[in-house]
Amino acid sequence: MTMSIYLYNTLKREKEPFVPKESGKVRMYVCGPTVYDSCHIGHARSVVVFDVIARYFRSQGFEVTYVRNFTDIDDKIIQRAAMLGVDPKDLAEKYIREFHQDMDALKVDRATVEPKATDHIPQIIRVIRLLMEKGYAYAADGDIFFSVTAFSGYGKLSGRKLEDMEAGARVDVDARKHDPFDFVLWKSAKPGEPFWESPWGTGRPGWHIECTAMSSEYLGQTFDIHGGGKDLVFPHHENEIAQSEAAFGQPFVNYWVHNGFVNINQEKMSKSLGNFLLIRDLLKEYHPEALRLFLLSSHYRSPIDFTPQHMEEAGAGLDKLYTLLERTQTVLGTDDFEIKTESGDHWARFCEAMDNDFNTALGIGVLFEAARQINRLMDEATAAVGNDFQQQLMRQLRDIRKIGAVLGILTESPKDYFEGRQARLQEKKQVDVATVDALVAERTEARKSKDWARADAIRRKLEAMNVLLEDRPEGTAWKIR
Repeated sequence: MTMSIYLYNTLKREKEPFVPKESGKVRMYVCGPTVYDSCHIGHARSVVVFDVIARYFRSQGFEVTYVRNFTDIDDKIIQRAAMLGVDPKDLAEKYIREFHQDMDALKVDRATVEPKATDHIPQIIRVIRLLMEKGYAYAADGDIFFSVTAFSGYGKLSGRKLEDMEAGARVDVDARKHDPFDFVLWKSAKPGEPFWESPWGTGRPGWHIECTAMSSEYLGQTFDIHGGGKDLVFPHHENEIAQSEAAFGQPFVNYWVHNGFVNINQEKMSKSLGNFLLIRDLLKEYHPEALRLFLLSSHYRSPIDFTPQHMEEAGAGLDKLYTLLERTQTVLGTDDFEIKTESGDHWARFCEAMDNDFNTALGIGVLFEAARQINRLMDEATAAVGNDFQQQLMRQLRDIRKIGAVLGILTESPKDYFEGRQARLQEKKQVDVATVDALVAERTEARKSKDWARADAIRRKLEAMNVLLEDRPEGTAWKIR
């Protein structure tokens, strides 16, 4: 187990060594989606980033308890359900199923616990009752508000000071509030809306309180890591800190980790610009591992720019890695990649990158360097390779497999990967397989009869059809560009 993981703590505004609350264990909570619509690539980035963080901790021997919630009751859900004429519960369940379909396709591991707000109403009521008893919350016409001025540390995560803030777009202006930045913990029932019984009358929870109730239920009142997108720093995470520390009287979270935004062709993603990219649409166009490789190709705290060119680069990189696995499989005479040998230098260098605030961009660089080294090793090998060569090859291959397991890529056999790739490209570019096979066979006959002009003409014709040829000792293989 590594002893030197450093991560950037939003609360302290600096990198800090990770010291878990309990030795050998990581307790992590990440804000999940509000399930009123399909997930877009911004959701994918956050989910993939924290999936890799959890995978890396586990690779280092930590026992990880990872909680990612679903907000399944909210104004947006109620409004969308009313617009569609469906029950809010049914709408939420539909988009929870869709979230799982998208994330399973993206090869994201399920979180340890995936709690829903509506399953934790008693826990939410318990925390609100505590806040009222301690003088941090007050009632107003059936609603319960948190008093931000009662909590002295308000603003410490975002760096905002109450006296410098003005009521704006992110704050509900309400004359009943003691302060414009007071936020709702419990909303009284409105006609036709879902509701639950509470000591303050029928109603439903506010957004922020659910995360305090669920995180404390599964991880304790103080836990190691809380994550989410940068857009959640204020007000959501700021409010979580205030209500949690006010209720429990102890530090809420030791490390706050936030991922950067996804831009589309250097523009902010928004429905008004029409550049909202849904995961399910992207997966029709790109291999899920290419999407993961793209999302991890920049440091998680930096913004990342989605463009077709960047996706083509990620796809080409993935092709190279699977081509390498295909080649090593041929050289070693096996497709059994359960390699039982010690790790090499590349795994150690990958861990160095990940220990430095989960630098997947640098880690991916190490992965491709390892691939180049293996290719050189096989290029330089003689026909009669000995045991030392095989051991060296297996050790470096193990490094690639271990790195791939953390990044969530290289999960398929090369055969399945290339067959799937060809099928997608054939559908996309409408390549007729029989025609290509016939041209390849004709070119092979031309080469046998040393008709090089004819062979070159056929190659050019195939290239014009976006078909690339690779002449191998066992015959000519082809793939779509």
